[in-house]
Amino acid sequence: METLMSWILRALVILATAYLVPGFVISGFMSALVLVLILSLLNVLIKPILFILTLPINILTLGLFTLIINAIVLQLALKFVPGVSSNSFTTTLLASIVMSILSMVVGKMVGK
Repeated sequence: METLMSWILRALVILATAYLVPGFVISGFMSALVLVLILSLLNVLIKPILFILTLPINILTLGLFTLIINAIVLQLALKFVPGVSSNSFTTTLLASIVMSILSMVVGKMVGK
């Protein structure tokens, strides 16, 4: 039950991000739920590999390159989910930053 609530909250964060970031479009709640599922899978499977491969750049930028890695993973997830699109990589980068901030705020509000 806790996992289901977490997915729903993340989908609401994605919908709020689509509202706040121009150019980041989501067709509905079901698309947001599918995006949450795909993002979860990519974060488990692809993100650690990208992080290890880009570790020298990440060290040089004091961890800021992680924002680019998050945007790359989000851009990859957008390819798999119908009904979700982004105008450019810059829009995806901004959306990933907004999603991170909103997720942190929602997590603090629900006590996670």
